[in-house]
Amino acid sequence: MRYVISDIHGCMREYDALLNKISFSEDDQLYILGDVVDRGLDSIDVLRDMMKRKNVSFILGNHDFLFCYFIKNLGYDLCGFKSEEDKEDFRSWIKDGGIFTLKGFIDLPDKEKKAIYEYIMNASVYETVECGENKYILVHAGISEFEAGKALEEYRFTDFICERMDYSRRYYLDRNTYIISGHTPTSLIRADKKPEVFVGNGHIAIDCGYVYGGRLAAYCIDTGEITYVERDDGVNETTSDTIQMDERLS
Repeated sequence: MRYVISDIHGCMREYDALLNKISFSEDDQLYILGDVVDRGLDSIDVLRDMMKRKNVSFILGNHDFLFCYFIKNLGYDLCGFKSEEDKEDFRSWIKDGGIFTLKGFIDLPDKEKKAIYEYIMNASVYETVECGENKYILVHAGISEFEAGKALEEYRFTDFICERMDYSRRYYLDRNTYIISGHTPTSLIRADKKPEVFVGNGHIAIDCGYVYGGRLAAYCIDTGEITYVERDDGVNETTSDTIQMDERLS
């Protein structure tokens, strides 16, 4: 089976619980739609787990990119500031949850720091997956300055990791083409404000805002099944649901 998870944000225990719930094995494939780091306590542990699995495809998120930006510009010790602007940008990252990533990273040996940096920098910014007649485009945030006839490889990498998707708009007229994305908590998309996967207008939005009190979701491309980890001061019993075919084709 092929699964998609987004916006783990350093929540290792919940990520592990979700993989256990879907019985993830070496025969499956997992796509992680970015924002693995920051805000949660265990960003480095999540990255370590991803790095050791050959069947995980990592798609870059804005938080992951910013982390690598600071490593590249400040060095592995994250202290090589060249200007006051560098310091201010760094402070902003720390306030936005980067402090937890920093704490997990700073005392690692340089060899492991280098491996983590290279792993993130080698992440893709989109993936395409086919399932029967359907085509799924997987991105972290959206497709900035979208043009219907424009090939994905013609966009800049930043077009996929920062700008939020317009979920009220169908991007691809082909009703068998879907965009699976994270970045925007689904409680801000759904009319009912529920932290559940949103499906509509050719979109499947799966960031259910776990770090904001929502849920962590895994979407199965092959079956349409959704598996959640609930949030209530820890990992509670997980639940499952399935998107019905008429919803998937909306």
